Amino acid sequence: MTVLPPDVAAVRAAAHRERLLPWVGPHQERRSRRETHPVWDFLFTYYSESPAKLLRWHPGVGTAVTGELAEERLGWPMYARLGDGSVGLDVAAFRAKRGTAAGWTASLLERTASRAGQFGCFGLHEWAMVYRSGDDVRHGAVPLRLGSAGTDAVVEGHRLQCTHIDAFRFFTEPAVGRNSLTPTRETQSELEQPGCLHATMDLYKWAYKLSPAVPGELLADCFVLAADVRELDMRASPYDLADRGWSPVRIETAAGKAEYAAAQRGFAARGAALRERLLVVCDAVLEPAGV
Repeated sequence: MTVLPPDVAAVRAAAHRERLLPWVGPHQERRSRRETHPVWDFLFTYYSESPAKLLRWHPGVGTAVTGELAEERLGWPMYARLGDGSVGLDVAAFRAKRGTAAGWTASLLERTASRAGQFGCFGLHEWAMVYRSGDDVRHGAVPLRLGSAGTDAVVEGHRLQCTHIDAFRFFTEPAVGRNSLTPTRETQSELEQPGCLHATMDLYKWAYKLSPAVPGELLADCFVLAADVRELDMRASPYDLADRGWSPVRIETAAGKAEYAAAQRGFAARGAALRERLLVVCDAVLEPAGV
């Protein structure tokens, strides 16, 4: 067990908060005005971690704190005072309550990491979510860059090969039958692959679901990667975000496809490193019980 001096822990906690405030602060301001955002709301609505919890810094499994931060964390779930008087993760309580979920997460992460990434989907999942939907689109306040007919033509001119259940389940009915696969929750661990943008964004979900065993720095790394991926996801989508300062990745063109695939490979590499760090956390909370 590593026990952090109070000043070191305080600096890490402050740095965590400052790193994430550029997303959390504007989101809270928009929410107070009941404004929506087609890109960033996803990080706070699709993903269920609250802004307040996201800003909490955790030392993570194997690390404890003392002083004021320790007393504060005693009021948070899954923390306990340890034998030396410091405060850290109550591993036994975590394992009892979340051991099964952590084991499932570890298996999914391991199986995903074992596969080669696929880089030929070109973000068409967002297009499939509005295919033949007319004016009934997910982000109704944002125009379609090519219009409804042009959007439908792009879908019809490509092979859909989405592997991710939580993208596929939002396909319009006419788009479902055009996909080369039929992802389900039951087949998720068989189909998840590291090139998928949604699988990469979901590293943030697994990080906060493993909280507070996950160190704050790893949680923040996963969130920032999810934010970067989300930006590409929407720039490559059929929506026109030019008035919000985002130029499109025109995946209907050869140049756009190359741009998308290159960014996708970069995100997959970043995701691979974070996936390994999350697996270390899983091992730390599961190994003592022989799970």
